[in-house]
Amino acid sequence: MNIVIASGKGGTGKTLLATHLAQGVSEIRKVELLDCDVEEPNSHLFFNPEVLHMEAVKILSPEINSQHCIGCNICSERCEFNALSVVNKQVIFFPELCHSCGGCIIFCPTDAITKGDKILGKIEYREADNFEIISGRLEIGSALAPEMIEKTIEKANKNKISIIDSPPGTSCSAIAALSNADFSIMVTEPTPYGLHDLKKAVLVAKKLEVHVGVVINKYQDDKDIITQYCQEENLPILIKIPYSKDIAEKYANGKLSINLTHELRPIMDEIERMVENE
Repeated sequence: MNIVIASGKGGTGKTLLATHLAQGVSEIRKVELLDCDVEEPNSHLFFNPEVLHMEAVKILSPEINSQHCIGCNICSERCEFNALSVVNKQVIFFPELCHSCGGCIIFCPTDAITKGDKILGKIEYREADNFEIISGRLEIGSALAPEMIEKTIEKANKNKISIIDSPPGTSCSAIAALSNADFSIMVTEPTPYGLHDLKKAVLVAKKLEVHVGVVINKYQDDKDIITQYCQEENLPILIKIPYSKDIAEKYANGKLSINLTHELRPIMDEIERMVENE
C-alpha cells in the first residue's frame, strides 16, 4: 500500500508527519519511507543512518552521428520540447531540455540518431531503527523531477506499507507522486494561505481518484477555517496537531517527538484498517 503524504504548499509539516508516521507504523507493520521530494530529500536527517547502497538512475539521451545526418530538420520538428535545433544543416542538441521520449530516434530517416543514456539522479538506501529509507536524489540542473519520482516509487516493496514523502504543491512532481497513491494524507495549516492551497491539492487528488484524509498542523482553536472546509467537502480530518514549541524545536534540531508519535495513533489505526480491508 502506497500512502502519499502531500500538501498544497511547502512548510506545512509534510516531512514532519512522514517521518513520525514511518517510525510509529514500523512498530506494528513492515513499513518503508520513500523520500520523493527529489530536489531536496531530507527525511533521512531525522534518523542519521549511513547510506548502505546507492544506484544511479539513467534515462535515454539521443546521440547524433553528424556523418549520417542530412540536416533534414525532421528531428527538430518532431521534438515537443525544443531540445533539437538544426542550423546550417547541423543538429544542435540541448540535453537540459530533452525529456527522453525517443521521438527523434524513431523519425530520423537516416538513423543518424541512436540511443545513448544520461544520469537522471541516484537512489540512496538507508536503514533506520527497524525500517528502510529510500531517497531519490535528482541530478543538479535536471528538470525531470517527475521521472525521478517514478523511478524512486518503482523501488517500493509491495509487501510493505510505503510512506511516501511527496514534493509540495500541485506541480507535475506532486502529481507524479499522487498518481501512485492508494491513499493520500494532505497536511495543511489553519491559515487562509493553507486553505487556498489545500483546495488545489484536494482537487488534483480527486481528478486522480485518490482518497484523501486531512491533517491540520499548528492547530489553534481560534483559527478553524480548515475544519469548516473539510465538513463541506466530506473530507475526514485524521488528526489535529496542536501548535507546539516543543515539536518545532525538536524538528529544527532533526529530532523526533515521542509525544507526536503517540498522537498519530488514529492515523495508524486507519492505516491498519485499510490494510486489513485491502
